[in-house]
Order: sequence, then C-alpha cells, then structure tokens
Amino acid sequence: MDKNTITGFILIALVMIGFTYFSQPSAEDIARARQQDSIAAVNAEKERELQLREQAILQAKKDSLQLVLDTTSLFASGKHGENSVITLQNELVSINFNTLGGSMVSAKLKDFKNQEQKPVELFTESTSHLNYTWAFKEENLRTDETYFTPENVTDSTVTMALVGRDGSSIRFEYTLIPNTYMVNLTIRTTGLERHLLPNNKSLTIDWQDRIRPQEKGFTFENRYSTLTYKEKDGGTDYLNEVKEKDEEIKETLDWVAFKNQFFSYVMINYNGFTDARLKSTPLAENSGFLKDYEAHMQTTFEAKDGESVIPMQFYVGPNKFRLLQKMNNYSLQEGKDLELDELVYLGWPLFKYINRFFTIYVFDWLTSLGFSMGVVLLLITILLKIIVYPTTRKSYLSSAKMRVLKPKLDEVNAKYPNPEDSMKKQQEIMSTYSKYGVSPMGGCLPILIQMPIWIAMFNFVPNAIELRQQSFLWADDLSTYDDVISWSVNLPLIGNHLSIFCLLFCISNLLYSWLNMKMQKDSMVGQQADQLKMMQWMMMLMPIFFFFMFNDYSSGLNYYYFISLLGSAVTFWWLRWRTDDAKLLAKLEENYKKNMNNPEKMKGLAARLEALQKQQEMQKQKYRRK
Repeated sequence: MDKNTITGFILIALVMIGFTYFSQPSAEDIARARQQDSIAAVNAEKERELQLREQAILQAKKDSLQLVLDTTSLFASGKHGENSVITLQNELVSINFNTLGGSMVSAKLKDFKNQEQKPVELFTESTSHLNYTWAFKEENLRTDETYFTPENVTDSTVTMALVGRDGSSIRFEYTLIPNTYMVNLTIRTTGLERHLLPNNKSLTIDWQDRIRPQEKGFTFENRYSTLTYKEKDGGTDYLNEVKEKDEEIKETLDWVAFKNQFFSYVMINYNGFTDARLKSTPLAENSGFLKDYEAHMQTTFEAKDGESVIPMQFYVGPNKFRLLQKMNNYSLQEGKDLELDELVYLGWPLFKYINRFFTIYVFDWLTSLGFSMGVVLLLITILLKIIVYPTTRKSYLSSAKMRVLKPKLDEVNAKYPNPEDSMKKQQEIMSTYSKYGVSPMGGCLPILIQMPIWIAMFNFVPNAIELRQQSFLWADDLSTYDDVISWSVNLPLIGNHLSIFCLLFCISNLLYSWLNMKMQKDSMVGQQADQLKMMQWMMMLMPIFFFFMFNDYSSGLNYYYFISLLGSAVTFWWLRWRTDDAKLLAKLEENYKKNMNNPEKMKGLAARLEALQKQQEMQKQKYRRK
C-alpha cells in the first residue's frame, strides 16, 4: 500500500470521527427529548385508564340491566345457581343429571365394556345436549341456560325444580326403574297458563348427540348406527346410514332413537312428537366419532288451571331383542306396544319374519344350553341343513336324472341343428323329460328355500349383541372382523387386515360354485350348455368380489357362511357318492315304458310349448298366403 492510499484512509477516518462528535445532541437536547417522551407516556396511560373506565361503566350498565331483567323475570331464581351433578343408578346403569338444564348429561352401562375394557359411556356431557324451550309472554325460557334445584334425591329418583316469582313452577321428575335401563320423566308444571303466549300449545325440544364408536370396526359399526324413529300410527324408519340426511317428518312420532350398532339412547313421548326435523351426519374415521345426530321437535303442552303433565321416558341401554320387548311392561300407557324391539333390524318383511319367529327362538334355546356363540352358529347351520335336506336331495336327484338322460337329449339336440327349429327342439326335450318322469325345475327348489335364510342371517348376525366380544377359535370378537393377520398401512379395497373367516368363506364359496356348475354342466344340452359357459366365469369371480366386500364384516357372519357353504358342498358330495347312475337310468327307462303311450304326460310345459309352436306355424301360413 503506497503513502497516498494510507493518507486517504486517515483523512476519511478523521472526517467520520468529526461528524460523529459534532452531530451528537447536547445535554439540553437530551433532557428536552426525555421530557417529551415522559409527557407522551403519561398521555397514553391516561387514555388507557379512560378506556378502562368507560368499559367498566358500560359493563356496570349491562350488569344493572341484567339485574333488572333477572329480578323481573318469571324464573329469576334460575338465572344463577350452582352447577352440580346428581347420579341415579341401579344394577345395570349409572346416569348423571346436571342442575344446569335439569337433564341427563351422561350414562354408563355397567355390564358392557368398550374397546378399552371400561364401562360403555353411551353419551357424555361434552357430546350430548338437551334443551326444552317455553315461549312465555315476558321471555323464552331455555332450560339449558337455567339452574334447577334438586329435590327428593335418592339412588333412583330426583326432581329438578324451578319455581317462579309468583309461585308458578316447572319440575322434571325422574325415576330410574330398578333393574332396567328405563328412566321415567314427568314434566309437571303449575300456574303457567297466564304466562304463555296466546294459542301457544307446544313445547320445543332440541336434542343433539355426537356418538362415539364402541366397537373395533369403524366402517361396519357406522353402517349399523342410525337415527331411528317410530311413527305413532305406523312403523319405524331411519335416516340414511352412509350419507348426510336432513328430513322433516310430517307424521307424529312415538319415539326418536340415537342408535349405535348395539346401544341406543331413546326419547319416548306419550303426547307424541310433531314437526320433527331430524338430521344425521356421518363423521370421518379419524374424528374419533361416528355420527352427529340432531332432533328438533315439538310436543303438545296445554297449560291448564292448576297442573299440566307431559309423560315421557328414556331408554338408555343395549339393543337386545328380548330385553327391548320386555320394555312394554314399563310402558306408561296401558296396553301400548312401544315396539322398541324394532331397534334390532331384522331385515325386510320376509327375512324379518324368518329371524323373528325362527332364528331368534333357536338362538335363544341354544344359548340357554350354555353353548359358546361359535358352537351356537354351528348348530344353527346344522339344523338348517337338516331342515332343507329333503329338498336338497330332491334337487340333486332331479339334476342326476337330467345327467343320466344327457345322451338322449344330445340326440335330440343333434336332430335340430338349425336355429329356426329351436321351438321344436325345446318341445321334444320337454316331452322327453315328461316321458321319463323328470322335472327340469326341480333343481331350483333348494336355492329358493336357502336364499331367504341366507339373507335373514345376513341381517341377524350383525345386529345380535349376544355375539359382541364373544371369542371363538382365533376371533376375539364375533361381532366384528378377525384381524390375526394385520398391518399398519390401509391398502385399497382391503384395508389393514385379512379376515381369515372371510377367506375361508370365499374358498368354500368357490368350492360350492365349482361343484354346482359341474353338476349343471353334466346335465345341460344345447343352448343351455352355451349359456352355462358364460355364467361359470361370473360364478367363479363372485367369491373374489365377496372377499373385498366381507373382509370388514362380522367374523360371526363370515363363519356362518363358511360352514353353511362347506356343509352344502359336503352334502352334494355325499349325494353324488350315494347315487348309482346305472340304477337311476334303469328306473327312468321303466318310467318311459309306462308313459310312452300316455298323452297325459304331455301336459304342463311341454303341452304349452307344443301349443305355442302350432300358433307360430299358423301365423307363418297366414303370412305366406298374404
């Protein structure tokens, strides 16, 4: 670095030092600035104090106004109070009531455990809400904003009382019936007639609940959890279980139920619910809840001189068919069938009657003998197989007769190779069947009998609470899927587990389909055989479809289908082994000799085909003449 550069840096440094020295404020300037900052701080503090004073004055005015309203309100005593909980309980259930609102806020079922092996909490204060609204001349009274005073408190009774300034009152009188899940509620009012709006003869009820999952399989439980209601002069119905649904119900309702798969929270009103608006909203699996239920309803409330009463009940318990039927014994209206057993969905009418008058009776009988649920399902399957065995045997023999006659039917088929002769061919085939004493429709009978039973069991097993948390073989809970084989990632169509009972069901379905198709193939000719070739692929692909459909289903249902199809396959094998084709053909030849010259054997389908053929020939002749 040369001398000139060094000299330049020194001059720059001197200039900067000099500028800093001469530009700094004097002591007088610093003092003056500090004084101005202190004045600004004082002014800001005064402004803040002024705002706080104004807010305090405004709040005082609001409090004074509220105090005036509270002291002039009909039920001023309920504006303030102590938020406390009263518990009613018996051997089966524990229910909490809150003085704020005077209603039930939570319920635990002592005999049932959730997935954490704790008592099932059907609803809780954080998820459930119930409000009653009266429209008075002075105000609208909402019970969820009102404090009640508990009276007559025991383990099974409590009265939530609200007394007005003029002696009028509202009382919620609760009674938990011993050894049941039923709570009686009498809404009793006195002296309200002069406070109600003219022509107002109704009480508004708003009820919401966000229901929690209680079972292992979210999708399966969600499918069977429904907001259900009972029409006063009709049957039961429910909102769509998989879509958000908001419905206005025109009919008067006896009850509304917030239903899980195996448990229900039911509100019963003997005056009836009118103008009901019901809403069900399915929630995402990761939300920790199944559905949001909402019910906005009216009920008749006609205040009279003296006392007025609204009789109601709540059922807080399991969806057990026989237990729900017994609730009629506690009905507040003599002779009234509450039909709470409809909460256990048994299917459409035909399947419902099979379950109601056969399956449930057999199930109850076998259960009473002390068998495990897996053995009960096995015995039910065996019993059903015994019942349908005569028709199964008849069906098999019908197919076997068609099988041994196939060479003769092949001759008929070869006799009419042209498509225009299909009617003649079919007529001769049916005539052959008639002469040999064979009914081609005989093979359909077992399917017609067994299919309703299959569908009935499809509705019964997922709704049978008796299977809940009952283990069998490798399944720890027959009411949901078995997941001995599982993984952490959800795969498309299959999820995060492989149900072994579902896999066995699909394998047995494949075996049964193969045997059934083989039996039909050995007995069909011509066009029927061609159609069968097209159908067999669909029949073989069906088990694969069933696997993806049933992998999330109840292991009890998959187990029943597995042993049922396996039983059918074994039955077919047994009948095939016991059938002597040569003897069967000899018997048919005897029939043929007897019926060869008997025109009566041409009646039925063969005769109708012959008549249809003659009619077609006449039409052709008329067409040719034209």
